[in-house]
Amino acid sequence: MKKLIKYILFVLAIVLADQWTKWLVVENIPLYGHVDFIPGFLGFTYTQNTGAAWSMLSGQQWLFVLVFAILTALLLLEYFKFRMPFTTAERWLIAAVYGGGLGNVIDRVRLGYVVDMIRTEFMDFPVFNVADCFISCGCILLILHMIFFNKDFWKEEKK
Repeated sequence: MKKLIKYILFVLAIVLADQWTKWLVVENIPLYGHVDFIPGFLGFTYTQNTGAAWSMLSGQQWLFVLVFAILTALLLLEYFKFRMPFTTAERWLIAAVYGGGLGNVIDRVRLGYVVDMIRTEFMDFPVFNVADCFISCGCILLILHMIFFNKDFWKEEKK
């Protein structure tokens, strides 16, 4: 139970960081306004995204909330009932992905869209937010860790 509390606190820290940065942008940058951070490299542009990555499934807020609710139920089932062979590092990465997802779901329920603001200027890439960073990086690192460092996860159970 102590580990669960640590994961929950980590998720809450991610949500707070995400919501705080979104609040800062909404309060200080007009919609579609831009502020250079590192000229030619990184800046902040306030946008409102009603879809997922690259605005896919735009306007389908109910679908994103439903998927997040199902993910929540599956995570609770796994943690309390099934206990899959995830390593501690993988559980932290799952918490990072979940925290990012929760940050974006809060926007979807509260606002009907997700506030995005981080713009890469050195390459053409969609505007994103702090939650997206935790979701993307967490997923990539989780997959890599499971492939290269958690051989037990892929073993077939002996009967």
